[in-house]
Amino acid sequence: MLGPRRPSFVYMNGRFSCARREFYSLPCLFILLAAEAPILVVPAHAQLAACTPNPVVATMAERTSLTHRNRSVAEEPVTSVLPGGDVPYDSTHEFSPDEEVLAALGYKSEFKREFSLFTTFCVSFAVLGLLPSFASTLYYGMGYAGTAGMTWGWIVAMCGIQCVAMSMAELCSSMPTSGGLYYASAVLAPPGWGPFAAWLTGWSNWLAQVTAAPSVNYGISAMILAAASIQNPDYVPTDWQTFLLTVFIMILHAILSSMPTKWLAQFNSAGSTFNFIALIIVIIMIPAGTDRSSRGLPRFSPSSEVWGTIYPGTPYPPGVGVLMSFIGVIWTMSGYDSPFHLAEECSNANLASPRAIVLTSATGGIFGWFLQLVVAYTVVDIEAVLDSELGQPFAAYLMQCMSQKMTLAILALTIIAGFSMGQGCMIAASRVTFAYARDDCFPLSKYWKRVNRYTQTPANAVWFNCVIGILCLLLIFGGELAVGALFSIGAIAAFVAFTIPIFIRVFFVGNRFRPGPWNLGKFSIPIGAFASAFVLLMVPILCLPSVVGADLTPADMNWTVVVWGGPMVLVTIWWFISAHKWFKGPKVNIEHMMLGREEAVVEGQGVVVGDNKLRHSSSGEGQGPEKITKT
Repeated sequence: MLGPRRPSFVYMNGRFSCARREFYSLPCLFILLAAEAPILVVPAHAQLAACTPNPVVATMAERTSLTHRNRSVAEEPVTSVLPGGDVPYDSTHEFSPDEEVLAALGYKSEFKREFSLFTTFCVSFAVLGLLPSFASTLYYGMGYAGTAGMTWGWIVAMCGIQCVAMSMAELCSSMPTSGGLYYASAVLAPPGWGPFAAWLTGWSNWLAQVTAAPSVNYGISAMILAAASIQNPDYVPTDWQTFLLTVFIMILHAILSSMPTKWLAQFNSAGSTFNFIALIIVIIMIPAGTDRSSRGLPRFSPSSEVWGTIYPGTPYPPGVGVLMSFIGVIWTMSGYDSPFHLAEECSNANLASPRAIVLTSATGGIFGWFLQLVVAYTVVDIEAVLDSELGQPFAAYLMQCMSQKMTLAILALTIIAGFSMGQGCMIAASRVTFAYARDDCFPLSKYWKRVNRYTQTPANAVWFNCVIGILCLLLIFGGELAVGALFSIGAIAAFVAFTIPIFIRVFFVGNRFRPGPWNLGKFSIPIGAFASAFVLLMVPILCLPSVVGADLTPADMNWTVVVWGGPMVLVTIWWFISAHKWFKGPKVNIEHMMLGREEAVVEGQGVVVGDNKLRHSSSGEGQGPEKITKT
């Protein structure tokens, strides 16, 4: 009996039910997100208690009677590195629901949980930065396939990206920790392969994260200097000016990212709100303010030309050119994993974080496509945009179809939105660095995993990433295509890291995966399989150079293979030489199947196995998971 005021939806056994009908999570996903319908979550132990003896329930009863215990999503299953039932538990400590989930994953809470669903979405949407991302990557979408790549090409790419996002959200609900994908790879990999899977996932994800802020800030600098050139046609920016301006922006972001979590949440809420408003304004301003008619052209290009013409921007067949144009979509949409990395600072993380992932991807895909359509219908001359002396295709495009004042106004909105985006990238990257340093993945990890006692943020990790990002910016002096590798590496490295745990989940896990309260039900495997196939197709495509044969010079080479592949080869060699001896994946003190032991995955927040109890030790330095001891 649920009482006279029955909730609209009941979640139980991986399904939602409404009235007398029962259905899996995916069909009602958008209903739940849009309607925010009340949901009664039936805990895992309550679902199983009637059919099997459950020591987890018995132990929870030692703390407090189940009839008087508040039901919460913290009682939902998690997939953990800890053996079945071996969850750290201190009977003298009153765990919050989020602390219970994190303890079941083998970690203690170290951050203040001041991010909500909305503020987590704000950070993620700020990292997505649709307007500045589109402005920075217009060269790839328009230059490789023209308007066809910008219109239906975006739709095709978004189908694959949305599948990746939903599969990632399901993993996040089951394992809401800052380690994110790296943790998931370690837990889900076949026995004995967990540390190696975590090693590759972690390094690929870290490369994507650490290059995000410098690539965004480079785009901001290019737009600022292009605006200066529009205002003063005699001014020609130099590489040194671009480099120094980008470094200055990087330092500003590092300072802001070292502030307390509450300030960061407020700043990113404001930045994300501005980002969204600026995007809407630009989508309206461009078609309303275009002056194509003054040039003797129709106000908008005909649809047959926009949708049916593939610009020959590559020496490959048209279909391959369209696939190559996906780099703009993939890089633009690669920030939706941020809620995963902010899970330890988010309240109600195993519901709020996956929802934020899906909301970010869906919202970004829809509004990004609107922006693509606006530009595709108003561009005048694609070749002139690509070859403009302004050095920034978006600025060159605006000058083609709008007045100088409106061009500068749109560039100003884009630059401010880009600054907020770069800030979000710096925050997300610092949390990834902290999570990996917590497990001693880096040299000098003991410094990078420290949490500042005053701000309660990983300030050392912020500045470590800032220095690495500045070193990456030296690619500016290698030419436009060399620095363009920052965008390619962000797309490929992120997608490889996204897909490794999804691929393992689909093809190797079987019933070892325990879904959290947000899950895809029976659609989980098909969606994950499609996501994996999409990424396996795109990785080699995104490594192709835009010219071939005698025309291929070092300046025209696609340096993604070197900038991403080089470090990945080095860390793989490092693994086989020495890292396999000391790196054991997520650093908890209880072995699991990731080290080759066949033991069950944790289900729920169990705390007793036979007569052995586990608890948190009272000691600890506030860095990494607290030591776990048997008593």
